[in-house]
Amino acid sequence: MSSQSDVLNAALPPPPARSPRWLPVRSLGVRHRERILTHLIALGDDDRHLRFGQVATDEQIRLYVDHIDFERDELFGIFNSKLRLVAMAHLALAADASSAEFGVSVLPSQRGRGLGARLFEHAVTHARNRGAKSMAIHLARENGPMLAIVRKSGAAVRFEGADAVADLPLPEDTLGSHMGAMVETQAAELDYRMKLQVLRLDHFWQGLLPARTL
Repeated sequence: MSSQSDVLNAALPPPPARSPRWLPVRSLGVRHRERILTHLIALGDDDRHLRFGQVATDEQIRLYVDHIDFERDELFGIFNSKLRLVAMAHLALAADASSAEFGVSVLPSQRGRGLGARLFEHAVTHARNRGAKSMAIHLARENGPMLAIVRKSGAAVRFEGADAVADLPLPEDTLGSHMGAMVETQAAELDYRMKLQVLRLDHFWQGLLPARTL
């Protein structure tokens, strides 16, 4: 015989699914070029293939980073507590900004935390706000996690040999999309500065540690 509490619990709706923790995404500029290079060079062969569609050499990656147009394109990154760039995305805009291409990379140690999906969501908003009507995502056929992300967004996926191309139509920008992007940018900048302050304090105390233990 069920107790009264059992009956009440059965009548209650299931608890809502917990939303993933918000991840601050920071815009990257010319001053971050070396960090971008360090991040991409740290990728292994499999990850380079997933990101570039081929096992890019160190020299090819350097050439790619050297030719990033920070005036035209937008780059975004996620930093860990040590301010290491652990995930980044490149949103390349067409000359007339009518379309955009998206590429993303995540360090192996950071997989399974939703970083790729977060960067994709962020890039979609910024592409909309720049006036792009569509976004193309070029990725390797075996890049299952990213394929799942773009399919969930409503992108049409076609396969071309070992590669896959996803085409995502974008809605028009709104006041809400611009305000949301502005708030996120400010929050990410604050998060970065707080991490920087913690690191500076940590280095300060580490510098004092030998003298204090003498």
